[in-house]
Amino acid sequence: MAFGKSSKRGLKIIIVGCGKVGRTLVDRLSKEGHDIVVIDQKQDRIDNLTNLYDIMGIQGNGASYSIQVEAGIKDADLIIAVTNSDELNLLCCTIAKQVGDCASIARVRNPDYSKEISYLQEKLGLVMIINPEFEAAREISSILSLPSTLEVSSFAHGQAELVEFAIEEGNVLDGLTIKDLSSNISSKVLITAVKRGSDVVIPSGDYTLRAGDIVCAVGARRFARTFLNEIGFKTRQVRDCLIVGGGKSSFYLAKLLLQARINVRIIERDKERCEELSVMLPKATIINGDGGDEALLREEGIEYVESFVPLTGIDEENILLTLYANQVSNAKVVTKVNRISFDNVLSQLNLGSVVYPRHITAESIIAYVRAKSASGDGDDILTLYHLFDQKVEAIEFNISEQSKATGVPFSVLQFKDNVLIAFINRNGTIIIPSGSDTIEVGDTVMVVTTHTGFGSILDTLR
Repeated sequence: MAFGKSSKRGLKIIIVGCGKVGRTLVDRLSKEGHDIVVIDQKQDRIDNLTNLYDIMGIQGNGASYSIQVEAGIKDADLIIAVTNSDELNLLCCTIAKQVGDCASIARVRNPDYSKEISYLQEKLGLVMIINPEFEAAREISSILSLPSTLEVSSFAHGQAELVEFAIEEGNVLDGLTIKDLSSNISSKVLITAVKRGSDVVIPSGDYTLRAGDIVCAVGARRFARTFLNEIGFKTRQVRDCLIVGGGKSSFYLAKLLLQARINVRIIERDKERCEELSVMLPKATIINGDGGDEALLREEGIEYVESFVPLTGIDEENILLTLYANQVSNAKVVTKVNRISFDNVLSQLNLGSVVYPRHITAESIIAYVRAKSASGDGDDILTLYHLFDQKVEAIEFNISEQSKATGVPFSVLQFKDNVLIAFINRNGTIIIPSGSDTIEVGDTVMVVTTHTGFGSILDTLR
């Protein structure tokens, strides 16, 4: 089977598995001009996607040699295996490496493999192994380390942070222009994006911040926290957390929180799973019961706990538990949403911090695909985050060679509209750039933009 005509930078990609993550990948990658073939055991899943997008679909086992050949594995640039079976995903990639000369990415979620990720990646020749439950847990853990924020994203190997927060009435930022920020706030941070109502902007110096705005600010890790403290936000991590549900995400989250010396209690319905968690998490308190029972929640102190995370695996239950917790307590609540796609509806519910595992998984893969389509090696993009319902992208580029973007002062470079260089990471030092600064080989550079599809730093220039 032959792939359709590619765009200039389009890749030939095979996606095995048409579940939630597979559908998200098809939606994003097809919009970016890549040729896609999907493989799935269920024909109705394939039909749903091929009716919506200009892609090809094949019914069958993605680990089958003949099915992969039919899908065009010998000419493919990349295979992405995101079925519900970790073992099948790894087998798909192993066979693909033997048959074709393509890069491979596998989704692996089982905690049993979590300590072996590096080994598996090296021995099987995978460019990436994605664990959405672990990545979601890590994002939730980051939010709980700064509970006054809506979201916390790390860049530059943790040296820089992008924090998202809402400006409240009477806050020092209310009525302040961006250009006056430095004279009122000593911390070196940059306001990169602002959401006001349904509008999202990359603000200029004359932009005036208002109460109700949701703001993204970036800076070195220590300065980001100092900045939040200066504007009246709590920067102390939570001391305890009540988790409802004992699945994979709960296990990963509890492990991270316990490592940060945060007390953890988990409510889980299944007695056998409670016994497993007690063995795997001896320092956590495991409670066998129905986390949707109001009496049990009150008995476990939901009114007084500092953080509450519903991880039941059922989106509707997670949302209801979040709304209940917001009503009866002052806890920092983080809601994980797996399936529901009504983002506009959810945004009206004032859920606060919401984590979407499928988006986290998709963004890691899309970052690699963009970089590979731009440079051929997939190393140009280190980190990619979407902000404000996919309206803004924050991208960290690796500057591996000289180009017309390097060695030239920012005052001379001609950037496209709605492009902001947020920081330069030079040997671990975070630089908020001024007009005299330059980008040099070896740097990593964070770009915030309302454009989509940037694959290298050159894409930011006019």
